[in-house]
Amino acid sequence: MSSVGPDVSCPTPRQVSRAVARARDGKSLDVAEATALLAARGEQLTDLMATAARVRDAGLAALDRPDTVTYSRKVFIPLTRLCRDRCHYCTFVATPSRLAQAGEPPYLSPDGVRAIAAQGAALGCKEALFTLGDRPEDRWPEAKQWLDEQGYDSTLDYVRAMAVLVLEETGLLPHLNPGVMTWAEINRLKPVAPSMGMMLESTSTRLFTERSAAHYGSPDKDPAVRLRVLTDAGRLNVPFTTGILVGIGETLRERAESIFAMRQISRQYGAVQEVIIQNFRAKPDTAMRRHGDLELEEHLAAIATARLVLGPAMRLQAPPNLVDLEACTTLLAAGIDDFGGISPLTPDHVNPERPWPEIEKLSRACESVGFRLVERLTVHPPYLREPWLDPRLKPHIAALAGPAGLARTDVTPSGIPWQEPDGAYDGQGWSSVGRTDLHTSIDSEGRTSDRRDDFDDVYGDWDALREGIAGGPEPRGIAPARIGAAGKDALAAAERDPANISERHALTLVTAEGELLEQLCRLADDLRREAVGDDVTYVVNRNINFTNVCYTGCRFCAFAQRRTDADAYTLSLDEIGSRAEEAVAVGATEVCMQGGIHPDLPGSAYFDIAAEVKRRAPSLHVHAFSPMEVMNGVARTGLSIRDFLVKARESGVDSLPGTAAEILDDDVRWVLTKGKLPASQWTEVIRTAHGIGLPTTSTMMYGHVDHPGHWVAHLRVLADIQRDTGGFTEFVPLPFVHQSAPIYLAGVARPGPTERDNRAVHALARVMLHGLVPNIQTSWVKLGPDVCTKVLRGGANDLGGTLMEETISRMAGSTNGSRRSVAELEEMAALAGRPARQRTTLYTDPQTSK
Repeated sequence: MSSVGPDVSCPTPRQVSRAVARARDGKSLDVAEATALLAARGEQLTDLMATAARVRDAGLAALDRPDTVTYSRKVFIPLTRLCRDRCHYCTFVATPSRLAQAGEPPYLSPDGVRAIAAQGAALGCKEALFTLGDRPEDRWPEAKQWLDEQGYDSTLDYVRAMAVLVLEETGLLPHLNPGVMTWAEINRLKPVAPSMGMMLESTSTRLFTERSAAHYGSPDKDPAVRLRVLTDAGRLNVPFTTGILVGIGETLRERAESIFAMRQISRQYGAVQEVIIQNFRAKPDTAMRRHGDLELEEHLAAIATARLVLGPAMRLQAPPNLVDLEACTTLLAAGIDDFGGISPLTPDHVNPERPWPEIEKLSRACESVGFRLVERLTVHPPYLREPWLDPRLKPHIAALAGPAGLARTDVTPSGIPWQEPDGAYDGQGWSSVGRTDLHTSIDSEGRTSDRRDDFDDVYGDWDALREGIAGGPEPRGIAPARIGAAGKDALAAAERDPANISERHALTLVTAEGELLEQLCRLADDLRREAVGDDVTYVVNRNINFTNVCYTGCRFCAFAQRRTDADAYTLSLDEIGSRAEEAVAVGATEVCMQGGIHPDLPGSAYFDIAAEVKRRAPSLHVHAFSPMEVMNGVARTGLSIRDFLVKARESGVDSLPGTAAEILDDDVRWVLTKGKLPASQWTEVIRTAHGIGLPTTSTMMYGHVDHPGHWVAHLRVLADIQRDTGGFTEFVPLPFVHQSAPIYLAGVARPGPTERDNRAVHALARVMLHGLVPNIQTSWVKLGPDVCTKVLRGGANDLGGTLMEETISRMAGSTNGSRRSVAELEEMAALAGRPARQRTTLYTDPQTSK
C-alpha cells in the first residue's frame, strides 16, 4: 500500500530526471524540484544519493571530521504516557485506565527517573531523553490530580524539576521532548536542558483537518502551532531537534514543503541543530495499522532530498532501529551523518517493536563503508557556547565534552550541582567590569564602533528577514488624511467620546496632515487641560542600566553588547548602590533600573539589586525591571510570574517600567526582535503586576517597520488593559532612534518617525486614552527640545525625568544628551507657554509624599 497521500500532480519521469541533473550540477532547488526528487527511484535515486553524499561529505570536511558519523548514547525516560492528542499511529500513549490496569502511575516517579538515569550513567550514557505526551492534564483529571498531589502546577513544571534532578544526581544531560510549548515555557526550560526537540512531522494541514487523517483530533499537531514552537526555540537560542515523519499520508509536494519550512526556520535563527528523516512503520492496534510501511527507496529519496535542500552544514539523522541493520549503510549512502540516540539500556518507547541496534554492530557496519561511528553529546558542538548554552549547564557539559565538542568516552557521568555560575551576584556583589563609565563617556567619546562584533549572527539571518518583508521598510497602504468629510467626522467622533472612537476614525486622525493635524493637536491639548490641567510635570530621577551584556537579539537595540565587546560593561552591586546614593544627594526621588539579559545573571539578581538600592537609598522609589527582565527572572528562578513579582516587591521594587512593549503586534515584533517576549506575554506580566498592586508605565516604540494601523491597535490594547486594571501611571511614546540601530544599518527599517508622526502619535494617544491614562509623556532624549515643545502643545503633559544618565538612546545615536537639569526641563515647559512642576513617580507632590 502506498505511503503517499492523494497527489494530483505526481512528477513525471522527465521532471525527475531534470531535477536530479540540476541537483548534480549544484543548482539551487525550489519546492517543485524537491517534489520531483522525492519521486526518484532506481538509477535516478542512485544518482540523487551520490549527489547528497557529496554534499554531506563537504559538510563533514568543513568540520574537520571527514568520514565520521555520530550518535548519542542515551537513556529513554518516558515521563508520562498520557497525552491530550489522538494521533492515529501512536502506541506510546495510554489512557489512565490502561495504566491503572497495568499497575502504573500516571507519571514516572522521581525515584523511577533517578533509577533509569543512574543505570544509564553506569553504562556510559550521556543523554537523558525525556519523552512524554502533550499536556495530559488538559484532558485527563487523573493527570491533574497526580500533579496537584505532588505539588506541580503542570506537566512542564514536573519536567523541569526532573531535569534538574537528573543533572544533579547523575550528570546526564537532559534532552527534552515535551511536545508543544509556548515561548515562556521554552524560556523556562532552557536553563535545565542543553537541547530540546519536537518533530515537525508535516506541514500538511490536510492531515490535521481531514477526518481519519493521521493528525485529526490532535490539537498539538496543527502545523502552524508546531512551526511556531520551532520559531520560538530559534528566537530563544535553544538548540533544537526536529524532523519529518515520512509516509503518514502526505503528498510528495507536502513532504517537500515540510523540508523547506524547516530550512526557512533554520536559516532565520540557526537553532535547528539536527533534522530527523523518520520513516513511518505501521503498528497493530492503531487506526493506521493497515497503512503500509514506508518503502526503503522512498525513505532514501526523502533523506537525499532533505540533504540537498538543507545543505552540508545541517546534521541529518535517520533512526537506525527503524530499518534493518544492513540497511543502515544505505542510509549513509543517502546523505545522513547522524544516527541519533541509541540506548544500551532502555527500549525505544515510541517504537517498542523495533529494538536498538547494538552499538558495536552498527559501528562495524559504518566501518564497512568507510565511516567511523563516534559518540556525541545531546547538543552538537557548534552550540556549546553563548548564547545557546545556559551558564548553569556549562559544568555538566565540560565534564562530558572532549576538545572537539563530541563526547568523551573515558568518563562516567556523575552528578554536578545545578547552580548559578561563579561570579554571579551573590549579595556580596561582583566586580564592575568593562566600560563602566559609558554613561558619561558616551557623550564625550561616543561608541567604539557602530555595531557589535557578532552583528551578522546574533540577530538571526538578515537575508531571511528581508525576504519576509515585502516592499521594504516604508509604511505601506495608508494614505495621509487631510481636512475633509472624513477628517471632520473623525474629529467630531473624538470630541463626542474620545476613548471610544472607531478604528476608522482613529486611523484618519493618526494619519492627519495640514489643518486636520492642527485641529487634532488642539483637541488633544483641550483634553489634556481637562484631564490634568496646565502644569508640565517632571521627576528628578536617575537611570541605572546595570549591564549592557545581552544576547536576546533585539534588532532595534544598539545598547546590547557581547561580554567581550569594547563597549560592554556590568556594574557591581556596590556600584549600583553608590549611584543610587549619588541620586539622592542631588535630590532624586526615583531610580529607574533596567539592563541587558546577561547570561550569567541569576534570577535572584533582580531581587538583590532592588534590595541594595533600598538599603543604600531607602527614600528612592525603585522603578525597575521591564516585562522582559521579569520573564528572564521567572525562567531562571522557576517562580511563577506572580510569585516573582511579589518577591520583587518585597525586595524593594515599587513600580515597573512598561518598556519591551515596542509594538504589541507579533508580526511587527518578530521583525524588530529575534528573541524578546511575545505581545501576549508582555500583557500577562503587566496585568499580573497591576493585579498585585504594582503600577507600571506603558510605552510604544514607533517609526521603524510599523504603520499607523499598528499604532492604533497598540493604543487600543493599552486602553483595554487600563479599563480592567487601572494600573498604568502614564503612556510614553518612544520614537525609534535609528542611527546605530542594527535593523536600520541592515537596511530593514526606515529612519525613525517624522515630526508629523510624533505630533500625531502623542495627540492620538491623548484622545484614545482620555479618561483612562491621565499622563502622556514626551521623551526629550529622543525628540529634543523643539519637538518636545510642539507635542506639549498637542496633548502631552509630562517631560519624564532628569535621568542623570541615559545610555540606551545615546548608544542608538540620539544627539540630545543623557541628562537634563531641573532648570532645563522647566525651560522646555516655558517654551510651550506652561508652568512646570516636580512630581514623584506616581504623580504626587514630592513634598507631600515626604
